[in-house]
Amino acid sequence: MSLPDSKSPRKQSAEPLTHFSVVQLNIGGQLYSTTLGTLCKYPNSKLADMFSGPLKLHKDREGRYFIDRDGTHFGLILQYLRTEELPSKNLLELHREALFYDLKPLVKLLEETPQMFGEMVGRQQFLSRVRNYHENLEVIVRVARAEAMASRSSTIIICVLRTEEDLAKYNDALDSLDSKKESVVSFGPWNAPATVEDLLDCIKMDIEAKGYRVSLKPHSSDKGFLFKSYGFFYKLTFTWW
Repeated sequence: MSLPDSKSPRKQSAEPLTHFSVVQLNIGGQLYSTTLGTLCKYPNSKLADMFSGPLKLHKDREGRYFIDRDGTHFGLILQYLRTEELPSKNLLELHREALFYDLKPLVKLLEETPQMFGEMVGRQQFLSRVRNYHENLEVIVRVARAEAMASRSSTIIICVLRTEEDLAKYNDALDSLDSKKESVVSFGPWNAPATVEDLLDCIKMDIEAKGYRVSLKPHSSDKGFLFKSYGFFYKLTFTWW
């Protein structure tokens, strides 16, 4: 009996898929081969739904099932489906793909690893209590880029208000500041045990994750000892070259 021509979409689609059928995949240009049983290991997942019942996927010119998504880390998905073992690296990327394909057992397993637990349960839970945290990061980057013209660095003043009492002193603190008040980006207050230093570490970490080189240090006023120092202000410096 002759084998079906894998390059013929019409011939391949004419044969019903079974649990052991070999499936050729094109995930955003990355090519993979596996079985239908592997793809449908978790019947309630989005991935299994793609290959259950009437197929919902289009095929490329070679007859491979096409998913319009970056396929760089799809091999990690297949590795887990085949072995139920987690890789030792790229866990954040695998978590993103597991969420997309709705592989709940894999998502749960990943979120219980020390790396993911610290990020998801510790750091992200804290940052969710800091109002407008991610929006403020975008403001910082936008202002820094606007001030980068013909300059080696850009400096942004950030204000960290840990408590409601700090917030009540905000206007007086601004009056003591020897910088443009309209360019100050403020964070806080928040209801969590994390400290000011914890927040500053997060700001620096997340901006560096975007590819920028930054340094962070306390901002000291040049107005002299007659002006009260509140200790709320920090200088975040972007180095461009």
